[in-house]
Amino acid sequence: MKQLTSKDWLIIQQKLTPYFFLLPALILLGLTVFWPAFQAFYLSFTSYEDIAEPPKWIGLANFLRLWKDAVFWKTLENTFLYLVGVVPILVIAPLGLAILVNQKLKGVSWFRAAYYTPVVISMVVAGIAWKWLYAENGLLNQFFKSLGIFPEGIPWLTSPDKLFGILPIALASVMAVTIWKGLGYYMVIYLAGLQSIPADVYEAASIDGSDGMRKHWDITIPLMRPYLALVAVISAISATKVFEEVYIMTQGGPLNSSKTIVYYLYEQAFSNLEISYACTIGLILFLIILSLSVLRLIINPQGGDNISI
Repeated sequence: MKQLTSKDWLIIQQKLTPYFFLLPALILLGLTVFWPAFQAFYLSFTSYEDIAEPPKWIGLANFLRLWKDAVFWKTLENTFLYLVGVVPILVIAPLGLAILVNQKLKGVSWFRAAYYTPVVISMVVAGIAWKWLYAENGLLNQFFKSLGIFPEGIPWLTSPDKLFGILPIALASVMAVTIWKGLGYYMVIYLAGLQSIPADVYEAASIDGSDGMRKHWDITIPLMRPYLALVAVISAISATKVFEEVYIMTQGGPLNSSKTIVYYLYEQAFSNLEISYACTIGLILFLIILSLSVLRLIINPQGGDNISI
């Protein structure tokens, strides 16, 4: 066997040094993320209703139960509607706001702060405030009554009826809060992208006749595609994991019309103490989020590195 020289030891030390720096973080992640995730994966194949007893292996029984669970499919439908209703708005509207506040105008920083203010407000505070707005005698209903529209008011959070026969009113009301909270956050992401585009590009485009709103179609949108893909995936993952708004405003009601998959997971785990069944729901949620992340890599494999001018 070849004896290692001092040069060989130096090379080994240089290769192992980065991993020694990563070791504390890896240990922390292992104890707080990876090990609990592995336990949740294992529990999804067990029956663990009594915490005083060890879990019993039941194989795919939880998945078969999930397949026959009408409430789960309802929550999956609501989550899909949440994605379809929230994500397009949070991809398009913040870009418009970012273009507006990217102008070199006096006092524009105040508008940036105003649009970003909802982001820093706690979701608990925002949910309670919007719940008051949606109340039977709340500001919104009083406003419509003063205009002679909907004299009996709109049951924003208490009606199982659907808008256009598709979107439950309660779910749409909760979606409005998510959109209101997210506009400023995604606006800042777009603003960073807009400020990375040199002004010379717009000047050259104006010489070629691309000016006004057309310059945004010809220049801004093509160069902002990596940011559009990023915002689409982030907002989709956030919409899939929505919980606080539902918990504070509707508790999943009425008649499960606003119950999302994360709220159903919480309900099974902490209200019904169905730990194993909740882990099964969590595994399905993980696969959905993983699919969205993979989709983002397929659409934009280079991430933000392909922003070149």
